[in-house]
Amino acid sequence: MHKSLELNKANWNERAALHAASPDYEVAHFLADPTHLSAVVRFDLPRLGDISGLNGVHLQCHIGTDTLSLARLGASMSGLDFSAASLAQAHQLAAACGAAIDYVEASVDDATQVLDAGSFDLVYTGIGALVWLPSIDDWARTVAALLKPGGRLFLREGHPMLLAVDEDCPHELRITRPYFERAEPTVWDDDSTYVQADATLNATITHEWNHGLGEVVSALLRHGLALTALDEHQSIPWQALPGQMVLGDDGEWRLKDQPWRLPLSYTLQAIKL
Repeated sequence: MHKSLELNKANWNERAALHAASPDYEVAHFLADPTHLSAVVRFDLPRLGDISGLNGVHLQCHIGTDTLSLARLGASMSGLDFSAASLAQAHQLAAACGAAIDYVEASVDDATQVLDAGSFDLVYTGIGALVWLPSIDDWARTVAALLKPGGRLFLREGHPMLLAVDEDCPHELRITRPYFERAEPTVWDDDSTYVQADATLNATITHEWNHGLGEVVSALLRHGLALTALDEHQSIPWQALPGQMVLGDDGEWRLKDQPWRLPLSYTLQAIKL
């Protein structure tokens, strides 16, 4: 495994239990209400449409709240993640909710070694996932390999323009980080996670990569997918720029001042030709 991914895997193994216990992941709501869906999936319901009966896979599924949400919408779901600790939480949640979800442990690059290539109607990648992958072309190759002809990719992600902005500058939008994919990762050393949690992390070093919007689209085109929709949003589900954002009633964060200045996230859909 890529050394960067080993560091990231150790970090996510520690995050798993903290996230499952955090109110931000709403595990208690999933257990109490069989119709409850994650905020991430709720946001994109109008774009998802009817997915009942589809054979779907959620790449980088983490503790499975989005995966379970898609299953509750009627899809037959599998989930893939490189973190055994995350998958243990996902298995536990699915079992407690009576959902038949097939979870497998592997990196995205190794997905076709543990999943049937060309068998999926839907490949889903949720927000905050792509930054953990060093190569967007390798990701697109995996997506294409998993989809059957006519199958659909559904992706929501943080906008690469937002991810190039310095989050430590609370008073202005200052571009200090890469927009385009680079071989060298952006290195972080942080003992916290992005949700309310009662403990800190020991595996604090993580590596991330930004991927420009054109790079994402071009990679999918190279691997035989056709773009069918691309929506840029003025909101994102976390406080990406502390001091500059306000939380809406829909659970999404937006810029307080002139929110039209910066795209914060995007939803992309494509089909395999």
